[in-house]
Formats: sequence, structure tokens, C-alpha cells
Amino acid sequence: MGKLQMHLRTMTKADIPSGMGLVELAGWNQTSSDWERFLNTSPQGCFVAESEGQVCGTVTTIIYEGRFAWVGMVLVAPEHRGTGIGTKLLVRAIEHLETVGVATIKLDATPNGKPLYEKLGFVTEYEIERWALGPHTQPLKPDSTFGQQFSESEKLEKVVNLNEILKVDREAFGADRSALLLSLHRESLEFTAALYHEGSLVGYTLGRHGSRADHIGPWMAKNETAARQLLTAFLARTTREMIFVDCLKSSPFVSRLLASARFEFSRPLTRMVRGANIFAGRPELFCAILGPEFG
Repeated sequence: MGKLQMHLRTMTKADIPSGMGLVELAGWNQTSSDWERFLNTSPQGCFVAESEGQVCGTVTTIIYEGRFAWVGMVLVAPEHRGTGIGTKLLVRAIEHLETVGVATIKLDATPNGKPLYEKLGFVTEYEIERWALGPHTQPLKPDSTFGQQFSESEKLEKVVNLNEILKVDREAFGADRSALLLSLHRESLEFTAALYHEGSLVGYTLGRHGSRADHIGPWMAKNETAARQLLTAFLARTTREMIFVDCLKSSPFVSRLLASARFEFSRPLTRMVRGANIFAGRPELFCAILGPEFG
């Protein structure tokens, strides 16, 4: 067998069907709309590997407020895995980000991908766990103890003040990602909710409809009570048989809440960073991230 002839180029919207083909082969949950979000946000920062006229690998980048960049969608066709395509795509993404002056890069790694990222200078920031619910069961019901913790001033609302959500998210995430969150909100209005206590925001959720499952995230809550009510509200609004959530392993209560709602642990992920982690945000505020592809 001859040596694989492969070249890298910038991804375009014409490549979205090929990207979706790789998503389906990998069993991932992204949609065509997600690919469009990558390309709209970073038209010069998404790349494909092409062999004999066919896309055989992808990588995407998003720069958040110039503070750090996100690398995602590292996909390689099954028949081309182990040939070095993934490494070449990652190196191309890193070179692009360094050229435009972004010194800090983050990503969420699977166990299989982690050794490769480590060789390229990424180190562990914290651990994430994917939990899944399926088929869809009855929504989580607040118990009596939970209900007694709320006063007349405790209110769960669909988007009351989206600007306030975006402001708090910037603090927690470490950089502004308003354009991305607004795009998700417009597409899945029913999943955006905010919880207030005595007029102050104590939690929020967004979500999206994936190709395989509905996905909750980001999910921010300042305490367990707020987290439970937001999860209950999300479950009441989804009709899909599968639901995914990528939660922080360090949370003292999220895995317990998910287990009580009949979610099951699916797989581990590792948040990794390359370069100085100056804008680390406040990850302790998050119950769940937006998703491995976005941060």
C-alpha cells in the first residue's frame, strides 16, 4: 500500500456534510448548526485534512475575547486513524492560534486523546464526567425538604435578563462568549432559564438539541438547591429520549443530583490547557460545561 497522500486546508461551509459524516461515525452529538457556529466564529481557524478529494479529518478553533482559544472537533475517519492525521491537524490549529497572537489554548480531552495533547504541551486543569439519561424518564421532582428552602422571593424564570446571565458566565468561564451563547439561546429558547433569590441571579442553564440527544450546559448554580431546581426545569422541557450533561467531577453534589434523576456515568474527560492559565475563571460555579467542543 502506498503512502497516504493528504493535505490540510481551511474548512468551509461546503465541508459541513463531510464533518457531519465524521460526527456520525464517531457517535458524537454535534449538528450542522454547530459546525456553522464554528465557521461563523472562526472562519480562518477551522481546518480539514483531505485525501483523494475526501475529507478525512477535522479540527476547529474559537478565540474567546483574545484571552484564550478553544480547540475542538478533532475527528479522524476510522480508516485513517493512527496515520498521524490528528497530530498534523492539532499542530496546524496551534500554529494558527500562535500566529494570531493567542498564547493560551484549552480543550477537553478523551482518555485516548490525552497522551497526544500532553506531547503537544497541554497539562491537566480539572476533570469532567459525561452523564447520560436515556430513554427519557419522568422529570426529577423536588422533595419536601427542597421546597422548604425557597422563600416567596425565589423565582425560576425563563430568560429574565439575558445580559445578566452573560455577565455572570464571563466571570465563571474566564472570557466572554456572548455570541456563542446567544446563538444557542436563539436555537433552543426553551432550555434557557434563570433562577433568582431576592433579586440576585443564583443560577442559569442553557441547552441545545444535538444530533443524538439534548444537551444541558452551561449549567451554573451557586448552591445545590439552585442546581436541583434548574435540573428539574430542564428535564421538564425536554422530550428527547437521550440527554447528555458534562459535569465537573469536583462538584460536591452534581453527580448525586444526576444519579437521583436516573442519569448514568458515561465517560471521563479532562480539561487541559497549553500556556499560562491567566484567565481561569471560576469553574467551581459550574455544575456542567457547555460541551467539550465549545468549553
